[in-house]
Amino acid sequence: MKPHDKIPYTDLPNYSDAERVAKAKAAYEQLKTRRTCRHFSDDSVPREAIEYALLAGGTAPNGANHQPWHFAVVESAEKKKAIREAAEKEEKAFYSGKASQEWIDALEPLGTDDDKPYLETAPYLIVIFGQRKGGMYPGEMKQNYYVNESVGIATGMLISALHDAGLATLTHTPNPMKFLNGVCDRPANEKPMMVLVVGKPADDATIPVHATVKKPLEEISTWL
Repeated sequence: MKPHDKIPYTDLPNYSDAERVAKAKAAYEQLKTRRTCRHFSDDSVPREAIEYALLAGGTAPNGANHQPWHFAVVESAEKKKAIREAAEKEEKAFYSGKASQEWIDALEPLGTDDDKPYLETAPYLIVIFGQRKGGMYPGEMKQNYYVNESVGIATGMLISALHDAGLATLTHTPNPMKFLNGVCDRPANEKPMMVLVVGKPADDATIPVHATVKKPLEEISTWL
């Protein structure tokens, strides 16, 4: 089959209107239970569950179908410790003056600080990189397009798949993040976008009430 060939679009099920509404509602009911977790268990998680979630993220729409992302899955205790030490160094600078007081005040209800033990406790850290150069095939170094948008969509789909598998996640974005290239052995032309912490919640895990408040439909959408 050649790149410009076409195939029929037959993968979508032919639901009734009532079934479509029910499916959309069920997806909402499932996803609204997703919470950011800051207290992880060190219990193991099947590698295959992570692999299928990564494949789900890899189906995301993206610029020119270049799929400009790379997911570095960190399970080594040594590398997790290195990531924690480097991240906490940046976080200490953030909380001790780098961030504005307005930003610190906005974070206060969430109870975050520069201590990030979950970076070592959780069984997996998925470091997400955006590729400025690449392409569909190994060895290509073509210009990639809409990298941030594409990686953002893929990350959202990855988080959704992990949640559907009953796994807790945390999006962590130390700034700057360039140290992640070295820890994960990734080339300089890749931009670290996020550390996604993945695992089971600790038995005593809690979430701040502030994080449960979501805007209603009329505040997040308009119909034109």
